[in-house]
Amino acid sequence: MDNLSKGLVQIYTGEGKGKTTAALGLAIRAVGHGLRVYIIQFMKGRGGYGELEGLKRLQPECQLEHFGAQGWVHKGENLEEHSQEVRKGFRRAEEIIVSGEWNIVILDEILNALWFELIPESEVLELLNKKPPEVELVLTGRNASETFIERADLVTEMVQRKHPFEQGIMARLGIEY
Repeated sequence: MDNLSKGLVQIYTGEGKGKTTAALGLAIRAVGHGLRVYIIQFMKGRGGYGELEGLKRLQPECQLEHFGAQGWVHKGENLEEHSQEVRKGFRRAEEIIVSGEWNIVILDEILNALWFELIPESEVLELLNKKPPEVELVLTGRNASETFIERADLVTEMVQRKHPFEQGIMARLGIEY
């Protein structure tokens, strides 16, 4: 496996659509150039997401593991099962990042898990410090804290200007999920 000469920390955040999509676009580009990508999704329920099936077509160079409890998370309520799933996913992320087997690791929706206080910010910051220098690490989700924004090498904020939902158009299969 070829290594990146320098692995950075990227963040895709903001209220707008496209954070996960941007990270997955990076994964496709990387696989196209012979790099290996591992994606860990947090907090996305138990299925129905097109990326889960679509990314299977990029295996073995791109792998995805999914950690999420059923149902919506409400800040301060109903957190035990969601917290357990985030913890399992985070332990797996630590293994993958330090393994040296993957060029790019994407932690999809980890920033939401932080905002919902399902995992302490200090643990995720510690993981950033453990990241080998040749591994690119991508964090996605809303509400990136200033601490993470300062720590990252690249930060892109998705800003929603207009969304079909505002016109009564519900989420569409293959487009929003």
